[in-house]
Amino acid sequence: MTNPTHVPPAGRRAGRHEWTALAVLMLPLLLVSMDVSVLYFAIPAISADLEPSGTQQLWIFDIYAFVLAGLLMTMGSLGDRIGRRRLLMFGAAAFGAASLAAAYASSAEMLIAARAVLGIGGATLMPSTMALVRTMFTDPGQRAKAIGIWSGVMTGGIALGSVLSGVLVEFFWWGSVFLVNLPAMALLLLLGPVLLPESKSEAAGRFDLLSVPLSLAAVLPVVYGLKEIPSEGWHVRYVVSVTVGLLFAALFVHRQRTTASPLIPPALFRSHGFTPAVVLNLLAAFGMMGSAFFTTQYIQSVLDKSALEASLWALLPSVLIGIAAPVTTQLVQRGVNRAYVVCGGFVTAAGGYGLLAAAGTDSLWLVLAGAGVLASGIVTVMSQMTDLALGAAPVEKAGTASSLLETGQEFGGALSMALLGSIGTAIYHHEIPSSAPAPARETLGGALAVAEHLPGPAGTSLAATAREAFTTGMQGAAIAGAAVLLGAAGLAVGALRAARPRPAAAAPSPSGV
Repeated sequence: MTNPTHVPPAGRRAGRHEWTALAVLMLPLLLVSMDVSVLYFAIPAISADLEPSGTQQLWIFDIYAFVLAGLLMTMGSLGDRIGRRRLLMFGAAAFGAASLAAAYASSAEMLIAARAVLGIGGATLMPSTMALVRTMFTDPGQRAKAIGIWSGVMTGGIALGSVLSGVLVEFFWWGSVFLVNLPAMALLLLLGPVLLPESKSEAAGRFDLLSVPLSLAAVLPVVYGLKEIPSEGWHVRYVVSVTVGLLFAALFVHRQRTTASPLIPPALFRSHGFTPAVVLNLLAAFGMMGSAFFTTQYIQSVLDKSALEASLWALLPSVLIGIAAPVTTQLVQRGVNRAYVVCGGFVTAAGGYGLLAAAGTDSLWLVLAGAGVLASGIVTVMSQMTDLALGAAPVEKAGTASSLLETGQEFGGALSMALLGSIGTAIYHHEIPSSAPAPARETLGGALAVAEHLPGPAGTSLAATAREAFTTGMQGAAIAGAAVLLGAAGLAVGALRAARPRPAAAAPSPSGV
């Protein structure tokens, strides 16, 4: 019988088996990243069919990301204990079942519940895929290439999700955006046990159940508050939500430092290069989400593109993503100091924001170029920081290390929405005349909806003013985003100049020992 736990010894170059297994691992990663954005253009059709309330519509969209963010640390640690492949298989089954339930949901409540289960499945899949890459590719050069592919697929999946949503909703019903998950998950369940190695830490200790609710109480209120601030403003309830989350975060950290078997071992942060990698990866996610927040609205609402047109145009910047990661890996392997490569990635991403800051109300190609340049810079940073973090972490903690990186990305994205989104919204409110109807003063979408019902020149004038105001807000947010990324570039040079991942520890045996 073929041994399905094919793990190369530490430092040995991976062969065809491992690269084939990597291709299989990209299936769940692609789908999980796509599900972040797959509802961008499906929400109107869902709203027409299920008639959710305004609150329910928000939860349909957001519950997936909330649950995913809240459970990443728990699932990463659990995978280190019970086995990363086993957790991946459980997650794939849950993700497939939830996708089927979401596709045929007959009510808003059913769809929200299905999206929550999708978030649970996604939280098992993302750290498991990254940890298995760390297990299979013990040669540093090959691991860097594999992680470059991983980063490109993850970032590209977010762009592809919105495109797929636009295409499917144009030709099929909204449930089809979930059904596309089923063939890939079935293939993973079929091939995973044959191609993927099992690995776990035999010295992980008992699973600390108290840390699970503490981690949820730390992550969810912060992410929720930060995501709501751009649209609702700095209301007391959102500030309180963030504050409560930070208080629970302090309790969570105290628990990890004092319990005998922590969910997140504090020693992991003492691994040379690990902490800078997590922080810089968070800042990279900040840059990526800030761009997406504005460019998707710009293409669809400022340029007045249909959902399908907007989704197809939004795919163009991802071309540069496929080039950035392998070029970056080659630079580092040819001896260029990683600190300067990462610094260059941040500077490139800041340049992308600079292009967005120069956009007017009819600057499609400039905005697409800005989004592409920014994304290529961000992928450069993320691929290197993922490689540095996984190389610094012990193999037996690969799942935990992966989950920390991804949790940091969720925080970075939420922080970007709060800061850059608030800047853009504040400028929009300032630019819109106080005499405009209340909905028009709140959002661009509200202004365009009001403009449709105003007679002739009045409607045209309001729409043009609102589009100009949104573009001005995007310009201001882009300047702020560029400043943050330039600061991150300086931080990267200082933090990474001497950082080197420690030599790879011995890979676990097929039994996980």
